Amino acid sequence: MRFTLRRAFASVILLVTTQAVFAQTPKTVQLEDLTWTELRDQIHAGKTTIIIPIGGTEQSGPDVALGKHNARVKVLSQRIAEGLGNALVAPVIAYVPEGGYAPPTSHMRFPGTITVPDDVFEKTLESAANSFKVHGFTNIVFLGDHGGYQNDIRRAVAQLNKAWAGSSARAFVPQEYYGASSDGYAQILRQHGYHDDEIGTHAGLADTSLLLAVVPQMVRLERLRNGPKLGPADGVYGGDPRRSSAEIGQLGIDAIVSRTIDAVRKETAGRQ
Repeated sequence: MRFTLRRAFASVILLVTTQAVFAQTPKTVQLEDLTWTELRDQIHAGKTTIIIPIGGTEQSGPDVALGKHNARVKVLSQRIAEGLGNALVAPVIAYVPEGGYAPPTSHMRFPGTITVPDDVFEKTLESAANSFKVHGFTNIVFLGDHGGYQNDIRRAVAQLNKAWAGSSARAFVPQEYYGASSDGYAQILRQHGYHDDEIGTHAGLADTSLLLAVVPQMVRLERLRNGPKLGPADGVYGGDPRRSSAEIGQLGIDAIVSRTIDAVRKETAGRQ
Protein backbone atom coordinates (compact mmCIF):
# COMPACT_ATOMS: atom_id res chain seq x y z
CA MET A 1 0.00 0.00 0.00
CA ARG A 2 2.79 2.37 0.97
CA PHE A 3 4.66 1.57 -2.28
CA THR A 4 1.52 2.27 -4.34
CA LEU A 5 0.99 5.63 -2.62
CA ARG A 6 4.63 6.49 -3.17
CA ARG A 7 4.34 5.74 -6.90
CA ALA A 8 1.13 7.74 -7.18
CA PHE A 9 2.75 10.69 -5.42
CA ALA A 10 5.76 10.51 -7.76
CA SER A 11 3.45 10.48 -10.79
CA VAL A 12 1.66 13.60 -9.57
CA ILE A 13 4.97 15.40 -9.04
CA LEU A 14 6.10 14.43 -12.53
CA LEU A 15 2.83 15.66 -14.05
CA VAL A 16 3.01 18.98 -12.21
CA THR A 17 6.64 19.46 -13.21
CA THR A 18 5.89 18.70 -16.86
CA GLN A 19 2.98 21.13 -16.90
CA ALA A 20 5.17 23.79 -15.32
CA VAL A 21 7.79 23.35 -18.02
CA PHE A 22 5.21 23.66 -20.80
CA ALA A 23 3.69 26.67 -19.07
CA GLN A 24 7.05 28.42 -19.28
CA THR A 25 7.24 27.97 -23.06
CA PRO A 26 5.94 31.21 -24.59
CA LYS A 27 3.08 31.01 -27.05
CA THR A 28 4.89 32.81 -29.82
CA VAL A 29 5.77 32.31 -33.48
CA GLN A 30 8.81 34.57 -33.13
CA LEU A 31 11.95 32.42 -33.32
CA GLU A 32 14.03 34.90 -31.34
CA ASP A 33 11.69 34.54 -28.34
CA LEU A 34 12.29 30.78 -28.11
CA THR A 35 15.17 28.84 -26.56
CA TRP A 36 17.05 26.42 -28.78
CA THR A 37 15.44 23.42 -27.13
CA GLU A 38 11.95 24.89 -27.52
CA LEU A 39 12.70 25.52 -31.17
CA ARG A 40 14.03 21.98 -31.65
CA ASP A 41 10.87 20.54 -30.14
CA GLN A 42 8.61 22.70 -32.30
CA ILE A 43 10.43 21.63 -35.46
CA HIS A 44 10.07 17.98 -34.45
CA ALA A 45 6.36 18.62 -33.81
CA GLY A 46 5.87 19.83 -37.39
CA LYS A 47 6.72 23.51 -37.53
CA THR A 48 8.97 23.12 -40.56
CA THR A 49 8.10 26.39 -42.32
CA ILE A 50 10.19 29.46 -41.50
CA ILE A 51 9.30 32.95 -42.67
CA ILE A 52 12.22 35.31 -43.23
CA PRO A 53 10.83 38.87 -43.07
CA ILE A 54 12.77 41.50 -45.01
CA GLY A 55 12.27 45.14 -44.20
CA GLY A 56 14.62 48.04 -44.76
CA THR A 57 15.75 51.17 -42.96
CA GLU A 58 14.82 54.10 -45.17
CA GLN A 59 13.17 57.49 -45.25
CA SER A 60 9.42 57.63 -45.84
CA GLY A 61 8.82 61.33 -45.65
CA PRO A 62 9.11 63.63 -42.63
CA ASP A 63 6.15 62.11 -40.76
CA VAL A 64 6.88 58.35 -40.96
CA ALA A 65 9.61 56.68 -38.90
CA LEU A 66 12.64 55.17 -40.63
CA GLY A 67 11.83 51.64 -39.47
CA LYS A 68 8.47 51.47 -41.29
CA HIS A 69 9.28 48.39 -43.35
CA ASN A 70 10.87 46.56 -40.43
CA ALA A 71 7.92 47.08 -38.09
CA ARG A 72 5.31 46.36 -40.73
CA VAL A 73 6.85 43.15 -42.06
CA LYS A 74 7.34 41.81 -38.53
CA VAL A 75 3.65 42.26 -37.66
CA LEU A 76 2.46 40.91 -41.00
CA SER A 77 4.80 37.90 -40.84
CA GLN A 78 3.56 37.08 -37.36
CA ARG A 79 -0.07 37.17 -38.48
CA ILE A 80 0.72 35.06 -41.53
CA ALA A 81 2.60 32.48 -39.43
CA GLU A 82 -0.24 32.31 -36.92
CA GLY A 83 -2.69 31.79 -39.76
CA LEU A 84 -0.58 29.00 -41.26
CA GLY A 85 -0.26 27.18 -37.97
CA ASN A 86 2.98 25.36 -38.85
CA ALA A 87 5.30 28.34 -39.30
CA LEU A 88 7.73 30.40 -37.27
CA VAL A 89 9.16 33.85 -37.98
CA ALA A 90 12.87 34.66 -38.19
CA PRO A 91 14.31 38.02 -37.05
CA VAL A 92 13.69 40.85 -39.52
CA ILE A 93 16.45 41.62 -42.01
CA ALA A 94 16.74 45.42 -41.74
CA TYR A 95 19.87 46.08 -43.81
CA VAL A 96 18.98 46.07 -47.51
CA PRO A 97 19.97 47.78 -50.78
CA GLU A 98 18.73 51.38 -50.70
CA GLY A 99 20.96 53.11 -53.25
CA GLY A 100 24.58 54.21 -53.47
CA TYR A 101 26.52 56.32 -50.97
CA ALA A 102 29.33 57.69 -53.14
CA PRO A 103 27.53 59.79 -54.29
CA PRO A 104 24.27 59.25 -52.36
CA THR A 105 21.43 58.07 -54.60
CA SER A 106 17.79 57.06 -54.12
CA HIS A 107 16.73 57.05 -50.45
CA MET A 108 20.35 57.47 -49.38
CA ARG A 109 19.91 61.18 -50.11
CA PHE A 110 17.94 61.38 -46.86
CA PRO A 111 19.53 61.00 -43.37
CA GLY A 112 18.91 57.71 -41.58
CA THR A 113 18.66 55.45 -44.60
CA ILE A 114 21.04 52.46 -44.49
CA THR A 115 22.21 50.61 -47.60
CA VAL A 116 24.19 47.48 -48.41
CA PRO A 117 25.39 46.21 -51.81
CA ASP A 118 23.11 43.81 -53.69
CA ASP A 119 25.57 40.92 -53.53
CA VAL A 120 26.00 41.30 -49.77
CA PHE A 121 22.22 41.34 -49.36
CA GLU A 122 21.75 38.22 -51.48
CA LYS A 123 24.48 36.36 -49.59
CA THR A 124 22.81 37.32 -46.32
CA LEU A 125 19.53 35.81 -47.50
CA GLU A 126 21.28 32.64 -48.69
CA SER A 127 23.21 32.30 -45.43
CA ALA A 128 20.08 32.69 -43.33
CA ALA A 129 18.21 30.13 -45.43
CA ASN A 130 21.06 27.62 -45.25
CA SER A 131 21.17 28.05 -41.47
CA PHE A 132 17.49 27.18 -41.20
CA LYS A 133 17.87 24.21 -43.54
CA VAL A 134 20.59 22.79 -41.28
CA HIS A 135 18.23 22.97 -38.30
CA GLY A 136 15.42 21.05 -40.00
CA PHE A 137 13.23 23.62 -41.73
CA THR A 138 12.07 22.43 -45.15
CA ASN A 139 10.06 25.45 -46.33
CA ILE A 140 11.96 28.74 -46.29
CA VAL A 141 9.67 31.64 -47.17
CA PHE A 142 11.01 35.12 -47.95
CA LEU A 143 8.63 38.06 -47.46
CA GLY A 144 10.04 41.34 -48.77
CA ASP A 145 8.18 44.50 -47.76
CA HIS A 146 10.05 46.86 -50.09
CA GLY A 147 9.92 46.88 -53.88
CA GLY A 148 13.53 47.79 -54.57
CA TYR A 149 15.06 44.40 -53.78
CA GLN A 150 12.45 41.97 -55.10
CA ASN A 151 14.76 40.85 -57.93
CA ASP A 152 17.55 40.23 -55.40
CA ILE A 153 15.26 37.92 -53.44
CA ARG A 154 14.31 36.01 -56.57
CA ARG A 155 17.97 35.53 -57.47
CA ALA A 156 18.76 34.26 -53.98
CA VAL A 157 15.82 31.84 -54.10
CA ALA A 158 16.92 30.50 -57.48
CA GLN A 159 20.46 29.96 -56.21
CA LEU A 160 19.24 28.20 -53.07
CA ASN A 161 16.92 25.83 -54.92
CA LYS A 162 19.69 25.00 -57.37
CA ALA A 163 22.05 24.18 -54.52
CA TRP A 164 19.34 22.21 -52.67
CA ALA A 165 18.28 20.08 -55.64
CA GLY A 166 17.53 16.55 -54.45
CA SER A 167 16.99 17.56 -50.83
CA SER A 168 13.72 18.02 -48.96
CA ALA A 169 14.24 21.76 -48.51
CA ARG A 170 12.86 24.47 -50.76
CA ALA A 171 12.98 28.26 -50.76
CA PHE A 172 10.38 30.50 -52.32
CA VAL A 173 9.09 34.07 -52.38
CA PRO A 174 5.30 34.30 -52.73
CA GLN A 175 4.56 37.13 -55.15
CA GLU A 176 1.20 37.67 -53.46
CA TYR A 177 2.83 39.34 -50.44
CA TYR A 178 4.35 42.31 -52.22
CA GLY A 179 1.69 42.25 -54.93
CA ALA A 180 -1.09 42.65 -52.37
CA SER A 181 0.74 45.47 -50.59
CA SER A 182 1.40 47.47 -53.76
CA ASP A 183 -0.77 47.09 -56.87
CA GLY A 184 -3.34 44.95 -55.07
CA TYR A 185 -3.85 47.48 -52.29
CA ALA A 186 -3.92 50.37 -54.74
CA GLN A 187 -6.78 48.63 -56.53
CA ILE A 188 -8.68 48.24 -53.26
CA LEU A 189 -8.23 51.95 -52.51
CA ARG A 190 -9.49 52.92 -55.97
CA GLN A 191 -12.61 50.88 -55.32
CA HIS A 192 -13.14 53.00 -52.20
CA GLY A 193 -12.90 56.27 -54.09
CA TYR A 194 -9.22 57.19 -53.70
CA HIS A 195 -7.16 58.31 -56.70
CA ASP A 196 -3.59 57.54 -57.75
CA ASP A 197 -2.38 61.09 -57.05
CA GLU A 198 -3.32 60.47 -53.43
CA ILE A 199 -2.47 56.76 -53.15
CA GLY A 200 1.15 57.29 -54.28
CA THR A 201 4.02 54.86 -54.70
CA HIS A 202 6.15 55.70 -51.63
CA ALA A 203 5.08 57.37 -48.37
CA GLY A 204 1.71 58.32 -49.85
CA LEU A 205 -1.75 57.47 -48.54
CA ALA A 206 -1.37 53.72 -49.20
CA ASP A 207 2.01 53.33 -47.54
CA THR A 208 1.10 55.46 -44.54
CA SER A 209 -2.31 53.84 -43.99
CA LEU A 210 -0.79 50.34 -43.92
CA LEU A 211 1.57 51.45 -41.18
CA LEU A 212 -1.20 53.17 -39.21
CA ALA A 213 -3.10 49.87 -39.17
CA VAL A 214 -0.28 47.96 -37.46
CA VAL A 215 2.14 50.39 -35.75
CA PRO A 216 0.35 53.76 -35.51
CA GLN A 217 2.92 55.29 -33.16
CA MET A 218 5.42 55.37 -36.04
CA VAL A 219 3.35 58.00 -37.88
CA ARG A 220 3.34 61.66 -36.77
CA LEU A 221 -0.32 61.86 -37.63
CA GLU A 222 -1.27 65.24 -36.15
CA ARG A 223 1.59 66.97 -37.93
CA LEU A 224 0.76 65.07 -41.12
CA ARG A 225 -2.89 66.11 -41.02
CA ASN A 226 -2.14 69.79 -40.47
CA GLY A 227 0.92 70.11 -42.67
CA PRO A 228 1.28 71.13 -46.32
CA LYS A 229 1.10 68.73 -49.26
CA LEU A 230 4.40 66.88 -49.43
CA GLY A 231 6.41 65.98 -52.54
CA PRO A 232 9.60 64.32 -53.80
CA ALA A 233 11.84 66.84 -52.04
CA ASP A 234 10.27 65.63 -48.79
CA GLY A 235 10.62 61.95 -49.70
CA VAL A 236 6.97 61.44 -50.71
CA TYR A 237 6.55 60.10 -54.23
CA GLY A 238 3.39 60.43 -56.30
CA GLY A 239 0.90 60.68 -53.47
CA ASP A 240 -0.63 62.66 -50.63
CA PRO A 241 -0.73 60.94 -47.21
CA ARG A 242 -2.82 63.54 -45.38
CA ARG A 243 -6.04 61.47 -45.47
CA SER A 244 -4.32 58.26 -44.35
CA SER A 245 -6.11 56.22 -41.70
CA ALA A 246 -5.86 52.92 -39.86
CA GLU A 247 -9.32 51.99 -41.12
CA ILE A 248 -8.36 52.01 -44.80
CA GLY A 249 -4.98 50.56 -43.92
CA GLN A 250 -6.70 47.55 -42.39
CA LEU A 251 -8.25 46.77 -45.79
CA GLY A 252 -4.75 46.30 -47.17
CA ILE A 253 -3.47 44.39 -44.15
CA ASP A 254 -6.33 41.89 -44.40
CA ALA A 255 -5.66 41.37 -48.11
CA ILE A 256 -1.90 40.91 -47.65
CA VAL A 257 -2.32 38.38 -44.84
CA SER A 258 -5.07 36.29 -46.43
CA ARG A 259 -3.56 36.21 -49.92
CA THR A 260 -0.10 35.33 -48.61
CA ILE A 261 -1.44 32.54 -46.40
CA ASP A 262 -3.28 31.07 -49.38
CA ALA A 263 -0.15 31.31 -51.54
CA VAL A 264 2.11 29.66 -48.97
CA ARG A 265 -0.37 26.85 -48.38
CA LYS A 266 -0.53 26.23 -52.11
CA GLU A 267 3.26 26.18 -52.40
CA THR A 268 3.72 23.83 -49.46
CA ALA A 269 0.79 21.49 -50.09
CA GLY A 270 1.93 17.89 -49.67
CA ARG A 271 5.26 18.95 -48.15
CA GLN A 272 6.37 18.65 -44.53
